[in-house]
Amino acid sequence: MNKSILRLAIPNIISNITVPLLGMVDLSVVGHLEQVYFIGAVSLGTTIFNFIFWGFAFLRMSTSGITAQLFGAKDKSGTTRALHRAALTALLFGLIILLLQIPIDKISFYLLNGSERTEYFASRYFYIRIWAAPATLLLYVLNGWFLGMQNARYPMIIALVINTINIILDFLFVSGFGMNSDGVALGTLIANYSGLAVAIYFLRKKYPETFRFEAFSSMLNLKELKSLFNLNLNIFIRTVCLIVVFTFFTARSAVFGDNILAVNTLLLQFHMFFSYLIDGFAFAAEALTGRYAGASNPFKLKKAIKSLFTWGLLISIPFSLGYFFFGRNIFSVLTDNQTVIRMAEPYFLWIVVMPLLSFPAFLWDGIYIGTTSSRGMRDTMLLSTLVFFFPVWYFTQNALENHSFWLALAIFMISRGVTMTIFAKKYIFKDSLISV
Repeated sequence: MNKSILRLAIPNIISNITVPLLGMVDLSVVGHLEQVYFIGAVSLGTTIFNFIFWGFAFLRMSTSGITAQLFGAKDKSGTTRALHRAALTALLFGLIILLLQIPIDKISFYLLNGSERTEYFASRYFYIRIWAAPATLLLYVLNGWFLGMQNARYPMIIALVINTINIILDFLFVSGFGMNSDGVALGTLIANYSGLAVAIYFLRKKYPETFRFEAFSSMLNLKELKSLFNLNLNIFIRTVCLIVVFTFFTARSAVFGDNILAVNTLLLQFHMFFSYLIDGFAFAAEALTGRYAGASNPFKLKKAIKSLFTWGLLISIPFSLGYFFFGRNIFSVLTDNQTVIRMAEPYFLWIVVMPLLSFPAFLWDGIYIGTTSSRGMRDTMLLSTLVFFFPVWYFTQNALENHSFWLALAIFMISRGVTMTIFAKKYIFKDSLISV
């Protein structure tokens, strides 16, 4: 079982780690510019796209879980239908985003607070990167499908291509051509379409049957569409809650000024770095638990879950120790602004404890996705957001000020892990699972 987990987890870890590394490079490139508001511009711009694209994360999650179960059930035509249906959905949503880019911009900057200069450059960032929407959503689908097919190598290569190109273009456009935050956005746009081209090449090479399209009516099976709609709706609600929490974190940080916004943005990269690494095991959980659920093998399902949590603990301990001993050195690499470095000092303890507090939530996410137990994901996320995160922040904000954000985030992650553990008996360890 450990061999199966590592076979899927290691490629996902490699591909996932490139994402926060890219985020760190984005911020580091503009963090060494003279004006601090370029950090805020990239932060606010990224927050908008997190809100948009994370909202469509159900495209990857549902495709992964459904495909893994169909793979476990040895339904080859079903896996092809799942890909076609998801890809068409992604294209449709990508086009809608492009058509609605002006109202999205207006609403976003009405809700987000930043200085005039920060918002000006964040808006420029937005109107460049928005054109990557179709590619980004299609990549969600293709990566989810590859993972459901128990193939973690292709998503790893795609991620490496995207982020390597992006990092090179960051330095070229910002440091070479002096494009500031505009260069970061343009680099992301070009890199995403490069990654999509690579993904389509792999699909054509390894799975040529997916290019033999079945009758369109076969994708309109009402029973399958109903199950897919319910699955995606629940994942969407769950994801919106997650987006709201992190968007609120960034938006309210901006109220304290550009320096606190920069501090929280840079410190949050530590949590994101860990989350993308532990998500390597969460993605392995999606593939394995979905496969065993589709094959109706509860023994291997339980064995996989137990092994996954052992790996989660083994990963989180060295991360916390690493942040404790080297966190300040890493932070100084991200920015040389001495004011920001000094203001960040009181908050380093939060990034030290966060890996240990949060790893169960990430692993349970993968398990719930693989078994397509989307109602459980939805219910636990709503509970953690509305009953824990916002009340903790509200009742501590006056006394703890900026610490209240980090306390609320820590309690939020703990509550997710605890509630999903409690709900697992009802949603995971059950006789029947949803299959599409």
